[in-house]
Amino acid sequence: MSILLLFACVLCLVLINVPIAVALGIVAVTALLITQGLASLPNLPIVVYNGATNFPLRAIPLFILAGSIMNASGISRRLIAFASSLLGWMRGGLAMVSIGTSLFFAAAVMSSAATLAVIIPPSIPMVLYAVMADTSVVQLFIAGIVPGLLGGLGLMGMAYWFARRYKFPVEESFAFKRIKETFKDAFWAFFLPVIILGSIFGGVVTATEGAAMAVLAALFIGTVVYRELDLAHLRTAMIDGGVQTAVVMLLVATSGLLGVYLTESQVPQRLAAGITELTSNKYVVLAILNMLFLVLGLFLHSAAAIILTVPIVLPLVKAVGIDPVHFGLIVTINLGIGQQTPPVASVLMTACAIAKADM
Repeated sequence: MSILLLFACVLCLVLINVPIAVALGIVAVTALLITQGLASLPNLPIVVYNGATNFPLRAIPLFILAGSIMNASGISRRLIAFASSLLGWMRGGLAMVSIGTSLFFAAAVMSSAATLAVIIPPSIPMVLYAVMADTSVVQLFIAGIVPGLLGGLGLMGMAYWFARRYKFPVEESFAFKRIKETFKDAFWAFFLPVIILGSIFGGVVTATEGAAMAVLAALFIGTVVYRELDLAHLRTAMIDGGVQTAVVMLLVATSGLLGVYLTESQVPQRLAAGITELTSNKYVVLAILNMLFLVLGLFLHSAAAIILTVPIVLPLVKAVGIDPVHFGLIVTINLGIGQQTPPVASVLMTACAIAKADM
């Protein structure tokens, strides 16, 4: 089965509303049966299990759970209040508050509402890429800080220009007293990511251990400091975290089947050899891959796109001398742009559904 036919089959199944994880599993098992026959079946459960038990992947459910607990314990509300006091007095302040909150609160749960959260650590797409590309999660997290901040400042500048041009109203007047009050109230919300990311970047803990710290810290802040996290809110947070985790981890598990087929068919190596015969210029290859992931982002969720394509193109990336960490950031940003862009536009669709706005 050729790689183009494989992609076409997955896309067709997705378009008829088959879940992406199930579509990947169906296509991978079919491809293995065609190429290897029934002899391949006994190993498939082991492949699926091993695909979802990689140690760095355990950071994903932990970061998701930490984000859910932060939402349930009032941390996000306090950050919004601080951002509002800091930026709400300017034209376009409401948009800037949303951007600023995403910059401060880039936990896993925010990736459903803000593309900045997939660029600024901790980021689930970065963890997935690191596992698929066998590269450092910590280096990817560090690489995302500056582009994420630049993206946030750029969006704020655009929001201000847009608000000035169309004369949007000012949300509230500037009050230093309110900034001081909201900062004091949100202090622990700022303190939490500083400690966790500082420990990860300082080499004290791994990204997975940092995710576990995030859960414990969120529980402590929510129950002891803010005292808003009761058993009912915790139960809701754990259910939300479990549902989100199941979606991502099922994708990872079934992608293991596809990985077996690709490895045994040597599809990535043949793709790398074919493109390097045309050009060995890494900038040309990088431009081609930029366009590929930008287009993929229009149709696929970032997790699915990373799982489906990174193992295929990575040999090409290494062959032409592109740094895998640099490439990981390019992949993440391109897929983040795709989340806002029709025809699928998963994040835009979510925002429009919440705001009851027309797509």
